[in-house]
Order: sequence, then C-alpha cells, then structure tokens
Amino acid sequence: MAGVALRFSAPWRLGTLRRSLVRLSSPPRLTFHTTASPMMGATVEQFEQAKSKLSTLKNDPGNEVKLKIYALFKQATQGPCNSPKPGMLDFVNKVKWDAWKSLGSISQEEARQQYCDLIGSLVAAEGGSSAQVAAQPAGSGTAYETLLVTMEDDITTIKLNRPAKKNAITTEMYNDIIAALEQAAKDDSVITVFTGAGDFYCSGNDLTNFTKIPEGGVEETARRGGDLLRKYVKAYIDFPKPLVAVVNGPAVGISVTLLGLFDLVYATERASFHTPFSQLGQSAEGCSSYTFPKIMGPAKASEMLLFNKKLTAAQACELGLVSEVFPDSSFQSEVWTRLKAYAKLPPNSLALSKQLIRSMEKERLHAVNDAEVERLVERWTSDECFNAVMNFFQARAKL
Repeated sequence: MAGVALRFSAPWRLGTLRRSLVRLSSPPRLTFHTTASPMMGATVEQFEQAKSKLSTLKNDPGNEVKLKIYALFKQATQGPCNSPKPGMLDFVNKVKWDAWKSLGSISQEEARQQYCDLIGSLVAAEGGSSAQVAAQPAGSGTAYETLLVTMEDDITTIKLNRPAKKNAITTEMYNDIIAALEQAAKDDSVITVFTGAGDFYCSGNDLTNFTKIPEGGVEETARRGGDLLRKYVKAYIDFPKPLVAVVNGPAVGISVTLLGLFDLVYATERASFHTPFSQLGQSAEGCSSYTFPKIMGPAKASEMLLFNKKLTAAQACELGLVSEVFPDSSFQSEVWTRLKAYAKLPPNSLALSKQLIRSMEKERLHAVNDAEVERLVERWTSDECFNAVMNFFQARAKL
C-alpha cells in the first residue's frame, strides 16, 4: 500500500500515505466561519453548484480540509456513516471512514449546507466570492460548455450535453472529453460512465467540423484533425479504470466505434448503432477496424464498417457489441442500480484486473489507432471525401 494517496476531484492532490499518515491519524476537528444559516439547509441545486466549484480550486487546502470535504459529501449524499470500519492496515480508507463517522447523525440537509459553506470559504480565500458557488449552473462540471461531469456514489459520469444537436461532437468537445477522461482517471471514483443528454446518445462528428478551413488549407485541417483524433482515441485505450457506456438512444460514427474500447455497454431497446463511413467517403476509426472483427466476426464487421449497416440494440447485443439491452421504461433505474453496486467493489481489484485484460492488446490498439488516423488524414484531403460530405449536406438540405 506504500505510495497510495487519497484522491479528490480537483487539480490539487493529497501527498502520499507516508507523508500524510501522521497528520491523518485522527478525524479532523476544524471550525469554519460560515455566512449562511445551517438551519435553513442548502438546496440540492446549490450542492451541485458547490461540487462543480470544488474542481476549479487551484490551491491545495490541506489534508484535514480535504477529509472534511470528503466526509461532508458522503454525509450529504448517503447520510450517517453505516459502512463497516476498514481494517487497521487499510490506512487510507480508515482515515476517510473516521472523518465520515465523526459527523455523527447530522442530517443530509445540514451536511449539504456545511459542504456549500466550506467550498464557498475556499473560493473566497482564493480571491473569489463565496456567492460564486451559487452562481454557476448546477452540474456544469469543470468549465465544460458541452459536457456535464459529475461524481457521485463513486461513479464519475461524463454526459454529452448538446441535446439540440443530438450530442454531435465538435472539435472543442473532443478536447473537453479528453480533459474529462484525464480528470476521471485521477479522481476518487471507481468506475467512469459515458452517456448522452436527451434522446440521443451521440450522432457522431458534427459535420461542421469539416467546413471550417483555416489559413493552412485542407491539408492543415486534416493534419490537426488527425492529431486530435489520435489523442482522443488514445485517452480511451489508456484509461485505467472500468469504462461503461450507458447508451440512452441512437449512436452514430465515432460514438459507436469506440464501444469496442469500453468494458461494459448497456443500451436501451430504442438505441441503434450506425457507422456510415463509406457514405461520407471516410474510413473506420476508434480502433474499430480491429475491435469489430474480433467482437462480431469479419463478415458482420464489414456490413457495418464498409456497407453502412445500422444495427438495432438487440442485434448489437447478439453480435457482442452491447453487453445487455433494457426496456426503455426501466432503462435508467435498472442500469444505475447495477452501476452503483459495481462501484462498491474493491477499486484496486477492478482497475488492476482491467489492466491485465487489456495489457496484451494495448500496444496493438495504439498501432491500429495510428494506422486508422493516417488513412483518415488521406481521406479528408481527397476529392472523394469532399464530394461525399457535400452531397450529404445537399441531401439533408432538401429534407
């Protein structure tokens, strides 16, 4: 266990266990000056706003404060501590358990208020106003305009949040997702979940990405796009924790091809899966040229990747691309009940087991990613691709 560190979803990190053990040997006894009345209790919306603001803090507030934040969060979301006390040798979890247990029987409403007050005081200490905690939209995450990133019940959820555009992925969104994955890899969650806002999971690339030509011309656009795509897919290949897709509706393009890199894929019965690459004069990405034939066999993979076959959720499950399909009416409740139970499993065991499963193929996946990107850059600079995309826009304009 040497070198294990307590982890929180913020830019700063706790030091290693060896450095922190003396300071963390007993629950923190801290007094914070607050401006709001604890009797009133913070609303759920204010609590969500405070969670978002926490991840923007630049300065490390110290181990005792971070333990207090952890304890208040657990009390606010789960109530008084009722989990078994960790063993004496499980130093990190024992310290966290002690901090939570020290809050006694204070209500979830009061814990929410204390949490909001504490985050507000930390924001104010960095030169901001504690009122800013209530000013940021609930659940907006860490400065992501098109994502909702939250962590609750030991689950980090990355939700694509462009429902009016069917969660189509823009260039800026690619960078945001990469950053969100990097943060989720380091935070205190056990599993990470992708899903979409609204009725769509994701409609793939926002095709306006192909209409923004910088001064460098088409070649420069293609080169930049290739570099970004390579980095984006690499973030999934290297992600160290269990990665789950909760496919809440239709999925298109890269949102489908990446599913071969997920550890678990749950889908609602009304989901569909479509990779219309040849229709757009392009080629496969997301390592699907390797993962799809391995998952479903070469013939079925070719139907999807070459001939644009759209799969229903049931068909995708039968072929092995989807782990399980649920009735739409009970999809969210059934899936999240399972995920919350999975998140209670030993986190190190899950992460290490995943890494063992993936270790034999990681080098191959990186090579496939490089080859796919190289081919796509060629495609993006071709007349065939340009004409196919323009034909798509013209056909859509006639609808």
